[in-house]
Amino acid sequence: MTTRRKGAPRRVVVTGMAATIALLAGLGTTSAQGTGEAAGTVLSLSPIVVSASRVPLPAERVGSAVTVITAEEIERRGDRFVADILRDVPGLAVNRTGAAGALTAVRIRGAEADHTLVIVDGVEVNDPSAGSDYDFARLMAQDIERIEILRGPQSALWGSDAIGGVINIVTKRGDAAPSGSVEVEGGSFGTRRTSAALRGGGERFNLSGSVQRYRTDGISNAAASRGNHEADGYKNDTASLKGSVRPIDEIEVEGMARYTRAFFETDGFTGGPGAFDQIADTTTRQKYGRIGVTVDPFDGTWTHRASLAYTGDRDESTTNGTTSSTAYGTKVKQDYETTVRFDTPDVGNAEHVLTFLAEREKERMEASFLAQDEISTTNDGFAGEYNLGLWDALYLSGSLRRDESDRFDGETTYRGTAAYVVDDWGTRFHGSYGTGIKNPTLTELFGYTNNFVGNPNLKPERARGWDIGVEQRFWDDRARIDVTYFRNRVEDLITGSGNTAINLNGTSPAEGVEITGDIAVTDAIDLSAAYTYTDAETATGVEQVRRPTHTASMSVNWRFLEDRANLNLGVDYTGAFTDFAFSPTYVRSIVEMEAYTLVSLQGSYEVADGVELFARGENLLDEDYEEVFTYGTAGRAGYAGLRLSF
Repeated sequence: MTTRRKGAPRRVVVTGMAATIALLAGLGTTSAQGTGEAAGTVLSLSPIVVSASRVPLPAERVGSAVTVITAEEIERRGDRFVADILRDVPGLAVNRTGAAGALTAVRIRGAEADHTLVIVDGVEVNDPSAGSDYDFARLMAQDIERIEILRGPQSALWGSDAIGGVINIVTKRGDAAPSGSVEVEGGSFGTRRTSAALRGGGERFNLSGSVQRYRTDGISNAAASRGNHEADGYKNDTASLKGSVRPIDEIEVEGMARYTRAFFETDGFTGGPGAFDQIADTTTRQKYGRIGVTVDPFDGTWTHRASLAYTGDRDESTTNGTTSSTAYGTKVKQDYETTVRFDTPDVGNAEHVLTFLAEREKERMEASFLAQDEISTTNDGFAGEYNLGLWDALYLSGSLRRDESDRFDGETTYRGTAAYVVDDWGTRFHGSYGTGIKNPTLTELFGYTNNFVGNPNLKPERARGWDIGVEQRFWDDRARIDVTYFRNRVEDLITGSGNTAINLNGTSPAEGVEITGDIAVTDAIDLSAAYTYTDAETATGVEQVRRPTHTASMSVNWRFLEDRANLNLGVDYTGAFTDFAFSPTYVRSIVEMEAYTLVSLQGSYEVADGVELFARGENLLDEDYEEVFTYGTAGRAGYAGLRLSF
């Protein structure tokens, strides 16, 4: 059980969030009285969503549950890691196993962490050498243009690893006018951060590059409240480059490259006490790359796209100065996609978009702990999607996919969505149904050392899920609330059994409700809030660990001094949840973990054109809590910096 440093008004915070959501819903009683002249900012109606379909779609046409986070929102909040930004998103559970730089997992709607497919600038970055998980500890928030979180099974569109959903991250690109920025920041725990970006372009090309450097002396990765006080530092250096060129009107070539080197001091773990101070560290090197060609000879009527992407993750761990393990995983993906668009104005005023996809993906792994030098799998996928718009109000989509693997039987997945917009009411109904698969990992198939025997007869994990919801706009489109119910089922879940892995019998269910709302209170004040109820169980009816039943968030943003100053208050509430504990003989049991509330405050002031000072405080209530049993978290902290833009 965790404790709290001070008597933070947790009940008041949660009650305030509930009241905020109720206020947003209550605006519907006054919306008919809106004159359109009241102070306030009109909310964006149709941001473009690129992950909910194989083609970009306006948000109002998307039937799936999706959240879009913009660069402006990221800058206002001030979080330095993408994982902390994701804490605000409904349906997501974020767990960091200790200090900054420690393994950070994101679970969507009660699914496993390796059921979340993560894409960065078109590259699928899940690590084949780490059970197909993606560790969010390495992903900094600087230079990101948008984050899309697509919830629910999405394998019919994106293949394996998308049982829970997809997180798509797009970095900033060059524009016609050259621009750039430089940032420096420092603060608690000996933290230092610098970054620089430069981007630009012309009529037929664009280019964007950035570098980021992060250093912190850190806190103890093992919980200090349990007698661990040795600080564990973290270093992160990231460089990225992306751009495109259009040699002629009909052809565009685009590419990206990203490199991260991270060094994290870790601690040990043993049955009984759990995490404990130890001299250990892990060095990670990540290399991502992609090149793609789009051919559009008929002005958008019939397009072709081909791409080649590469993911490489290398980890080296040491204990007491001696190398304890190395692992290297790669993924190479080739794909071809063609899209046909046409309209039938006389038949339902219909818009039709047909997309066909073929791809091949090879995953490979080398590691010091494997029983053989190298292991690999190859998967071929073939998919089709149909998007239909009728009467400028009803939007339907259907997709079907077949995956063939060289290691196990082929799988077919499918998905359907619907969105219906009633403009006169300011209402949008949306829903989706889909299936998903998660292929066995390389170590589950092949095993490692003498402690774990691979099971070549494993079947992919299978999921089916649906959601239905309604979005309502009020007050001349200055306020919005969305309520969504979801229900998912996972079968053939893979788990350890003795010294091997097996498919479990039975179904692991998850269901819940997601509520989001936002309001432009005045021209200067914006407010947003979210709440999620999740009931996720194992096939035997036991609550899934690290999936809180209740989570909520709230953000209030105030622009003032003629928009030269900005203040943002963020509140993230994580309700009680469970986790695993291990006896000295490593017998597993369940422990109860307490709820906690994290409050942050970020402020900035533009002292001159292109010169901005900023500061932020984190965990202002000084909560003493644990996200993972026996692992540490930071107390109250403060940071300040300078940003130069041109």
